[in-house]
Amino acid sequence: MTIADQVTGSTIAGTAGAKPAEARPVDTKARVAAPAITLPVIGERELRLDLFRGLALWLIFIDHLPPNLLTWFTIRNYGFSDATEIFIFISGYTAAFVYGRAMLESGVVIATARILRRVWQIYVAHVFLFTIFLAEISYVATSFENPLYTEEMGIMDFLKQPDVTIVQALLLRFRPVNMDVLPLYIVLMLALPLILWSMKWKPDVTLGFSVLLYAVTWQYDLYFSAYPNGFWAFNPLAWQLLFVFGAWCALGGARRMSRILASPVTMWISIAYLVAAFCVTLTWYVPQLSHFMPKRLEQWMYPIDKTDLDVLRFTHFLALAALTVRFLPREWPGLRSPWLRPLILCGQHSLEIFCLGVFLAFAGHFILAEVSAGPGMHALISLSGILIMWGVAWVISWYKRVADKSGAKTKIAVGNADMAGGG
Repeated sequence: MTIADQVTGSTIAGTAGAKPAEARPVDTKARVAAPAITLPVIGERELRLDLFRGLALWLIFIDHLPPNLLTWFTIRNYGFSDATEIFIFISGYTAAFVYGRAMLESGVVIATARILRRVWQIYVAHVFLFTIFLAEISYVATSFENPLYTEEMGIMDFLKQPDVTIVQALLLRFRPVNMDVLPLYIVLMLALPLILWSMKWKPDVTLGFSVLLYAVTWQYDLYFSAYPNGFWAFNPLAWQLLFVFGAWCALGGARRMSRILASPVTMWISIAYLVAAFCVTLTWYVPQLSHFMPKRLEQWMYPIDKTDLDVLRFTHFLALAALTVRFLPREWPGLRSPWLRPLILCGQHSLEIFCLGVFLAFAGHFILAEVSAGPGMHALISLSGILIMWGVAWVISWYKRVADKSGAKTKIAVGNADMAGGG
């Protein structure tokens, strides 16, 4: 199995135990009729996707809390990228895996209908989360007579003009703090039918157009406007690159990069870049080290923009992904370890756990502000939130396994992509 096979989850159908190339007859017709994209064979669940999706959910929750001891365990303190890149890449990968197969087997119309159905489900979840989040913040601000909560969480405009603000929220233009990921994902999923249709014929050209859109966005400062002013915290016109790249990898791109991924040169370049990024981030926390940074390098590098997915962030994620694929094979026994089971369970139910994490982050913020902000309370809030997320994920998994009779009829491919296709 090559490193690219480790990325896609299995070898190409029919290659296992095949004869050497020189012993196999060449089928010219089959070669001509081969699709531009390839999909891994349906098999057991890809636990690595669940593992890192669950890890991203935990890291996002911790990052949404005020800075505390556990914050130093999140990757944003040791490089340019953070959990958001992991989440969006895996979302693109799993969405393409599920709906790419549907498009090849059932056609564009059926696949598009399924995608739009999933978009509607995520949109309803976003509206539901928005409503609960507003109620939570408003209740706390009123009960404790502290209007700073409404200002800090970005809902002051809602209290001033609730009628206008609700309409803007339904249009995804108004979002309180920490509610930016789902609108981004909704927009990316809306573009998925076009992405998959294009990749069905020319996957590399599709990725090229994605890179071009990314470059044009930076060159001409394109963005989505937000209400009451400003722009989206995550610009879909830029973040689509990571989503499309994930889809491209799922549909055979990773397999075509097998030699690059297996090369020692790629490994050492990735390590060198990660070390350099770590040294740069050290200067953010130890100002005395900033004197060692060349001024020209600082002028070129800063600001490292998260809104438009700075190329340094994207490259940092690529370096992490290259090393992860190299050193974490699909058959790694640790994926079956009970110690990693909580992460995997959360990753398998990412939509529900993400919404819960946003709710818990504000609850933790409130407790730290009203009760105590000491390091002990910080650690207790963070660990309690993670345990609650794990517990809810376990209950959902138990329900789908035992109580939901239709769960047995769900295809494994769908189950591999919670944010993408349910399950």
